[in-house]
Amino acid sequence: MPRARSNKTVRQTAATHYEQGSGCFSGFTIVPLTVIFVSAVLASLAWKTNPIPTTQLPPADSLAVAALPVDVPPDSTSTGISPIFRMEVQHWADSISEWAAASSLNPNLVATIMQIESCGDPRAVSSAGAMGLFQVMPFHFYTTDNPYNPNTNAARGLAYLVRSLTAANGDARLAMAGYNGGISIIQRAEWNWSAQTKRYVQYGAPIYYDAVNGATSSDALNNWYSHYGVSLCRQAHQRLGLP
Repeated sequence: MPRARSNKTVRQTAATHYEQGSGCFSGFTIVPLTVIFVSAVLASLAWKTNPIPTTQLPPADSLAVAALPVDVPPDSTSTGISPIFRMEVQHWADSISEWAAASSLNPNLVATIMQIESCGDPRAVSSAGAMGLFQVMPFHFYTTDNPYNPNTNAARGLAYLVRSLTAANGDARLAMAGYNGGISIIQRAEWNWSAQTKRYVQYGAPIYYDAVNGATSSDALNNWYSHYGVSLCRQAHQRLGLP
């Protein structure tokens, strides 16, 4: 990357420019300056007579909102999870808060991943061999790990989520894609994502944003549940012995 010139260099360049001139104003300079002066006076009068209506200016609070990064939700310091999550995930609310704090993650992001991955079933197993609450693949565990231990499963799964979030520069939506399809997918064009990853983000991102924006219900979560979560959550419900 080319190095920016120092202020000293800029001043020298400007000084050289004027030193090369006549050293005084010429007749060719006076006329344009007179025109500029008159134009400036007229513009000033026009401004006072016809100011820009305030309705054309964006309100100050809207500018402040626009300046916020989309990956920093309003309740990013919250220690609890949203009520939109199903009771099977709510069963783990205290643990989710602890795991999220230990990983410096928003607890609602952790809850969203658990909701989609296992609906809170600590013994969930996928056809690909992923295990536990966060559906962690076997190669992420140490040989001495118990993959179905909730604390162990959370530690390995959320460590990968942190890596994915870092690779996505804090973009939760891209981090979800990386969690599902592998971190390298974050750098790919979305049309090149697998159908599963597209579906994962299609439901996961709106669920997460509903949660962090204080929603009391989530159409995205309800749609996910009706299409993909009924049997998964029923199994979790039974496994946890919920009434």
